[in-house]
Amino acid sequence: MDFFSGILLGAVQGLTEFLPVSSSGHLILARTVFGLSSDYGLAVDAVLQLATILAVTVYFWHDLWRLARSLFRLVFRQMVSKEDRILLAAIIVGTVPAVVLGLLLESYMETIFRSVWLVLITLVLGAVLMWLAEKFARQDRSLTMRSGLGVGLFQCLALVPGMSRSGSTISGGLFLGLSRRAATRFSFLLAWPVIAGSGLKKLLDLSSEGVLSELGLGLIVGFMVAFMVGLAAIHFLIRFLQHHTLMVFVWYRLTLAVVLAVVLIVG
Repeated sequence: MDFFSGILLGAVQGLTEFLPVSSSGHLILARTVFGLSSDYGLAVDAVLQLATILAVTVYFWHDLWRLARSLFRLVFRQMVSKEDRILLAAIIVGTVPAVVLGLLLESYMETIFRSVWLVLITLVLGAVLMWLAEKFARQDRSLTMRSGLGVGLFQCLALVPGMSRSGSTISGGLFLGLSRRAATRFSFLLAWPVIAGSGLKKLLDLSSEGVLSELGLGLIVGFMVAFMVGLAAIHFLIRFLQHHTLMVFVWYRLTLAVVLAVVLIVG
């Protein structure tokens, strides 16, 4: 992989992994628009995903450390605050659906789930989901284990390119009564085990096949770019959603879908 591909794909991954516009969908579109090779696409995506999960780790270091400490204390039957206990339980039960469904659908990830037409459809469906969340959701409840499971079910939508993990989980949180700030924070924390687990699994599988060594320095550059852009994107989204709704992303997704439809039909 050359430097241009690494910089471009790293920037796309870092920006779109956390903004509710779908990273997998934009990576597919970037490869199509710029004519980039799709060889070893899953290997590249796995490495770039690890870069963005490193960004989450750095940004939410205090929260993740507190959760790890709480888990340790629970294992050894020590006192844990109610807030930390609920958050930890919500993340655990919320992670299960995406892990199970991800394993079941793994064989489809490199085939039908890489279709540009599928991305077009899910861009629209994701926009509708976020619009409904903003229009009808009541933001007056605290996080519980049940709402954590509910958001985890919404996270399963992100297995399909174009839906967006953050868009699905933030919308799910709003539907389940969380405030926009609480839904956004939980969305990032819930993403950590799923993205880290899937990225490491795919990375180990492909490393054993000798694929990564063929991608060269371009992949290293992509990793660094994805990490830095990812940090900036996390900070931006958290601050943005404190005072704004998801509607700007709804309109972006719909506009992109229309442009994509025209290009596919005319082309």
